Amino acid sequence: MKTSIAVGVLVLVLLPTHLPRWLDTVSPLAREPFTVVRGTIARNSTLAAALSGTLSPATVHRLVETARPVYNLARLSVGRPFGLVLGADGLLKAFTYGIDEVRTLRVSRRGEALEAEMVTGAFETRVATVSGVIESSLFATVTAAGEDDQLAIDLAAIFAWDVDFNTEIRTGDSFRVAVEKLHANGHFCRYGRILAAEFTRGTKVLQAIRFDDEISSGYYDPTGTPLRKAFLRSPLKFSRISSRFTSARLHPILNVSRPHYGVDYAAPSGTPVLAAANGVVTLAGWQEGFGKTVRLRHANGFETLYGHLSRIDVRARQRVKQGTLLGAVGMTGLATGPHLDYRMLRNGVPVDPLRVKSPPAEPVPAEERAAFEQARSERLTLLSANPAPARRTASTTP
Repeated sequence: MKTSIAVGVLVLVLLPTHLPRWLDTVSPLAREPFTVVRGTIARNSTLAAALSGTLSPATVHRLVETARPVYNLARLSVGRPFGLVLGADGLLKAFTYGIDEVRTLRVSRRGEALEAEMVTGAFETRVATVSGVIESSLFATVTAAGEDDQLAIDLAAIFAWDVDFNTEIRTGDSFRVAVEKLHANGHFCRYGRILAAEFTRGTKVLQAIRFDDEISSGYYDPTGTPLRKAFLRSPLKFSRISSRFTSARLHPILNVSRPHYGVDYAAPSGTPVLAAANGVVTLAGWQEGFGKTVRLRHANGFETLYGHLSRIDVRARQRVKQGTLLGAVGMTGLATGPHLDYRMLRNGVPVDPLRVKSPPAEPVPAEERAAFEQARSERLTLLSANPAPARRTASTTP
């Protein structure tokens, strides 16, 4: 059997694909010479472009239509590997596309027909303990521990109802997490669930346990009370406060002293702005002074306002959930720089968003209490494992 490698101009790197493990199962290939073409998807490329000079447009179209019920080949990702096998007659015998680390699209010829299937592997899950002491920011501390930014984002999301990571963290605060790390072929791919987390602010220690059962699902404190509350502490994930709630502030443009019944978060233009709580959009448009603005009506007489946006991603009368993308930070209206003017009212009266105490949700029900206590014991124990040095391979605890 003769095998050759054909490399086109769009093939960036010769990579191993799934082909060698299953070529022998395509019986015609065992009795005739064939050609194997391997490559990766280039930026802004289409399948037709990647296979030009190798397959005719009609064959590419047939390939795409055959695969469509299994996977849409219009959704190609840069750098993902593909491979195809051509018979001695130049006809397509087989095609593979690596969708991600564990899924591969495979199209094979069976007589005159092409058949598509999804070949699925599995991640190897390893639990790691990661910890750090904050010196400048959560992001910097997580990356200094040898981890990716995504872990900082996931950790901040868990404690988002109790900690405003824009304003309330200080040098010396610390964290510890037990997190799943997903590996494929021996390589770290991405994070899975954070199973347990601890965040220490001075003398206050916050703990979170992941618990999933038939009724309950999410993060809970050790008493079984959900960490999720009615309002997020901040509508931005990471920024800084540039102006606080006050009854008298010198307006930077009008140059007069007037109340500022909101909190200004300085952040780059385009930073996502999230709904602080479930609600209904009462305004999605221009409001004098605030520029592009979104207002939400919430339960129990609460309203929130999000001003100076660069864009709006919701419409009036739309129902939104906590964390829904409302728009992006900008500097429309009376603004000297990009920031979010975030305001909250209760029964029509302005209140300081930083001082509002948000009520918790219902605790774990009695019928799931025993399962929760078992999960709590197991997962808090993971936090006491000794975190390894700042190297991803070393920080994994089987």
